[in-house]
Amino acid sequence: MPQIPEKIHELTVGQVSARSGAAVSALHFYESKGLISSRRTAGNQRRYSRDTLRRVAFVRAAQRVGIPLATIREALAELPEERTPTREDWARLSEAWRSELDERIKQLNRLRDHLTDCIGCGCLSLDTCVLSNPDDIFGERLTGSRLMAERGKERA
Repeated sequence: MPQIPEKIHELTVGQVSARSGAAVSALHFYESKGLISSRRTAGNQRRYSRDTLRRVAFVRAAQRVGIPLATIREALAELPEERTPTREDWARLSEAWRSELDERIKQLNRLRDHLTDCIGCGCLSLDTCVLSNPDDIFGERLTGSRLMAERGKERA
């Protein structure tokens, strides 16, 4: 891992990429989503402050546990003057995210446990489908594959 001298206060996108392990395209994406920021030089090159490395590490750690980017952006925006997250910030935010992750784990376990049921039906046309129609919540209106078509109409 390349070392950056302490006297250098701004980093190029390549330096941030090399130090953080994030691809240059990921850094550009993070910037477009408001997770990190840069300034532009006279030659229109991006320059990042050194604390961007910690912000990128924060974003990537949160992503690894399944936190959506919008939620990460909201968390970073809550920090005073959008400062770099500290260990205490991570502890507070990760505790708040714990219940959301527990709920997702519960849902994934349920899907895993009922996956065979879905494969057994073959076409999602049974009256009840534990994946598309859990607990037959739409049983009064629709069944199986018609439910999937109906959901498509709702999104349009």
